[in-house]
Amino acid sequence: MTLTNAPVTLISTLPPLENGDKLTRPEFERRYDAMPQVKKAELIEGIVYMASPLRFRSHGKPHAYIMGWLATYEATTPGVELGDNATVRLDADNEPQPDALLRFEIGGQSRISDDDYVEGAPELIVEIAASSVSIDLHEKLKVYRRNQVQEYLVWRVYDRQFDWFKLREGEYIQLESNADGVICSQIFPGLWLEKSALLAGNLAKVLEILQQGLVSEEHQTFVEKLAESAPN
Repeated sequence: MTLTNAPVTLISTLPPLENGDKLTRPEFERRYDAMPQVKKAELIEGIVYMASPLRFRSHGKPHAYIMGWLATYEATTPGVELGDNATVRLDADNEPQPDALLRFEIGGQSRISDDDYVEGAPELIVEIAASSVSIDLHEKLKVYRRNQVQEYLVWRVYDRQFDWFKLREGEYIQLESNADGVICSQIFPGLWLEKSALLAGNLAKVLEILQQGLVSEEHQTFVEKLAESAPN
């Protein structure tokens, strides 16, 4: 008998992630880590949700607009940190991967773990949703409310609607536009959004209105307050 040095292929005994699996958070992480080809999977109320391929106009472009808007805010607001599709460990049954998040680097509700995950509730989360029937406006909304996400934004692309929720006394209330058609964050001063411009795809106008928020007195006061809390 001739012996060879051919490599032995080991078959993993770890089951793959599948939509609808009911898992603990540690088991979810083990399976997710073992599937590097999977780019987005979430655990919501102990149930696994895996994203379908993302279309350009219904997700890719709206997502890019939101990231551009938030990145501009982060660039002028030291002490605020933006995340794109970062996994968030919220509680024992929930590990979402929101489209965007904004958090305080110091003194906020969340922290970055030793293995580089967000733990705890970011102050603001944004989701790009297909429509009002999406999980984002039902199961996720309840999870984010329970875990004290202070502001939750949902862009319902097919419905041509943008919902901005603020946590107040344990419930989400919807923030309305002011007389100028602008929604203003109550957690991140100066984060202004003209909803009609966003829904019309007018990114230049969206960033123009944001710039007005960034030069406002409330934003300057906020930046000074963040600087005072930063370590020397």
